[in-house]
Amino acid sequence: VQLQAYGGGLVQAGASLRLSCAASGRTFRNYYTGWFRQVPGKEREFVAAISWNEVTTYYADSVKGRFTVSRDNAKNTMYLQMNSLKPEDTAVYYCAATNRNIRIATMYDYWGQGTLVTVSS
Repeated sequence: VQLQAYGGGLVQAGASLRLSCAASGRTFRNYYTGWFRQVPGKEREFVAAISWNEVTTYYADSVKGRFTVSRDNAKNTMYLQMNSLKPEDTAVYYCAATNRNIRIATMYDYWGQGTLVTVSS
């Protein structure tokens, strides 16, 4: 599975942004997929994930109620709708795919390149 994340940008606090992750390969629908983020000097942090069948979602406490993860297997695409953005959400956001532990970055087998989200105060 090859993944490509896009949709990042510069927004003001309180604004919304939607990230997309386009996947290639027929096996996309066999994997759980997730979003992570990373700031310089810190470890990659789990943000959200969604089950292969689009049914079950998982969120970090820091984004619960503000972010929504979804996917469309027919389009081989995953999304992250980010609302009420805060300056502390500023990071490079990565999408990834796994069939193992969805909250641990090292358990993911496939990664997209990151897309930068900057939230100004």
